[in-house]
Amino acid sequence: MEEITKLICISCPKGCSVNVTHEGETITDISGTGCKRGEDYVKKELTDPRRMVASTVRVISGLHPLVPVYTQAPLPKPRIHDLLRELRKIEIQAPVKTGQIILENALGLGINVVASRDMPKV
Repeated sequence: MEEITKLICISCPKGCSVNVTHEGETITDISGTGCKRGEDYVKKELTDPRRMVASTVRVISGLHPLVPVYTQAPLPKPRIHDLLRELRKIEIQAPVKTGQIILENALGLGINVVASRDMPKV
């Protein structure tokens, strides 16, 4: 049975309201996109939604108790909470450098989690 899903495209600053007619993952019509990137976004969002994840991890002997981290690539949306659980378990020793890998191959997905700022040792 066909259904209509309404999405707001986030692939560019326009934020187009998109209507997608689909049956499961089979798309029959896309309307409201302002550019080609919108169609690509909608197709990916319905079949394999992914998000960048930003969080923090604990730092031992650092200037601050936490250092901000982010994924180097978008993570499958259903796995975000699994990643956040793993990040809560991590404690790293200061100093930390921007771009330093904090968690390699997170959840076996081939995506690294890296530090997004320096954290000097106290």
